[in-house]
Amino acid sequence: MNIYVVSVQPGRERDFTATAAKSLDPADATFLFPQRQLTIRKKGKRREILAPIFAGYVFTLTNQITRDLFIAIKRLPGFYRFLESNERIRALAGSDLELVSHFVRFGDVIGKSLVSFDARDRIQVQSGPLEGLEGRIVKVDRRKQRAKVKLDLYEDSFLVDFGFESLLPTSSQKRAENETRDE
Repeated sequence: MNIYVVSVQPGRERDFTATAAKSLDPADATFLFPQRQLTIRKKGKRREILAPIFAGYVFTLTNQITRDLFIAIKRLPGFYRFLESNERIRALAGSDLELVSHFVRFGDVIGKSLVSFDARDRIQVQSGPLEGLEGRIVKVDRRKQRAKVKLDLYEDSFLVDFGFESLLPTSSQKRAENETRDE
């Protein structure tokens, strides 16, 4: 089974995969839209949201893109193009395939990773989707509990935030706990 990348209208990935699932025979192709779970704090209230990992991209699992399958996918609303191009459709291979396979194994929704911090305040991933991506982490925001990760796909690089839960409370959480105890 090969994995192909379809560029779709950003923000319409979920609609695209739902329409594709209804319109096409699952024996011909399966569509994946990996999303990540994030905690958003707005006006002091926390809520969980789902955000795309690869915004504007949907992954197609199939043996090959036949002419009929190409035409059927091209007619779906929100379709832009295949990657590398519509004239040169290329299945994922090498590091691109490893990266997408890493996320696909966690299912449609990528949860939060469990992390800890060493004595030098460096992040150490204990389990979850960030495991194995430590070298790609470029920034950590402990207050928001997010790690910014550099991802590469088809020679393009982009930064994606992933949520994490810390095994030990952060220093700001410790201060807040100490202040509460002192009162």
